[in-house]
Amino acid sequence: MQYLISVIHDQPGLATPDEDAAIDVFNDRLQADGHWVFAGGLASPDTATVIDNRGGEAMVTDGPFLESKEYLAGFWIIEAADLDVALRLATEGSRACNRKIEVRPFL
Repeated sequence: MQYLISVIHDQPGLATPDEDAAIDVFNDRLQADGHWVFAGGLASPDTATVIDNRGGEAMVTDGPFLESKEYLAGFWIIEAADLDVALRLATEGSRACNRKIEVRPFL
């Protein structure tokens, strides 16, 4: 089963060099253990563009969808046998990146 592990950024600065190194080690381990599907970091919310094409004409606006002190900074998509394995890996990811993590299964 695949899971989305979202990294929630709630700190004043970006990852430190030590955090970057710990994330690299965690990524390498995910790959070596066969859990890796895909991962990525995201630019800050002020670079976002929101598109709403539910009506007659698409509305395009600059900036984040929500104003918040916390935002999605990056993610991993992993392969795990079950939720317990996904939560264990997410716990390790949280320590590596020094951020809160949210885990959600794909349907």
